[in-house]
Amino acid sequence: MRGGANALPITLYNPRMPASSPVVRRGEYADRGDYHREPDPNWEFYPTYIAKLNAVRTWLDRLPQGSQVLDAGCGEGVLVDEYTGRLAIEGVDANYSSDRVRQASLTELPYPDGSFDRALCLDVLEHLTFEQQPMALAELHRVVRPGGEVLVSVPNLAHLQSRVHFLLLGRLIRTAAEAKHPGDRPVAEYLDMAARTGFRLVERQGIFPTVPVLTRMIRKSPKRLMPLHRALTRLLPVPGWCFLNLLRFERR
Repeated sequence: MRGGANALPITLYNPRMPASSPVVRRGEYADRGDYHREPDPNWEFYPTYIAKLNAVRTWLDRLPQGSQVLDAGCGEGVLVDEYTGRLAIEGVDANYSSDRVRQASLTELPYPDGSFDRALCLDVLEHLTFEQQPMALAELHRVVRPGGEVLVSVPNLAHLQSRVHFLLLGRLIRTAAEAKHPGDRPVAEYLDMAARTGFRLVERQGIFPTVPVLTRMIRKSPKRLMPLHRALTRLLPVPGWCFLNLLRFERR
């Protein structure tokens, strides 16, 4: 179910956002436009992206109406647009700004301490350098109230196919080119970093265990083999084997 479809429509005024702002695109958004709004079904990561969005929507749908939520690194603000009216949600991104998305760095969020009940940080940390990642987590910890939650998604450098590759050839398979994912790391390192920041892991979910051969088939025909992608995630839900991990943290 898409978020807020059956919710009572309300208008939530957000004084932190300007009444009207032009859309400004930087970086990959200047080159590719709002590509997350209608992702290409032939994109090799399409099944994983859709599975992630479905899981995130399930989490958002369970929040009380009017909860204050930050989508940190939200890109075009797909979820911000979708849940505005049911949640007091707003987004920030370093490379995008609009009526509902504020241009800002995750390492220096423009909010007072304890501004939000919940926060999202989806497929963002890997785009930061190793030095920036703990700074971003510290900022999320600062702006979320004690007892609040942060939902993080990260690609896992040590997924199953990558581990097999290491055993055979002595190196892991990067989740993307170094220029795109400079902070690529095994998910266990993200967990350690989050714990040092003051987060407690509440739940960990894996998406897409990268079984060799089958993974290559899915990457080549993502639209046609989406049922196989779903079946693998259902049958082998071992987070350490999965390409993507969803991590739900409580702010202590």
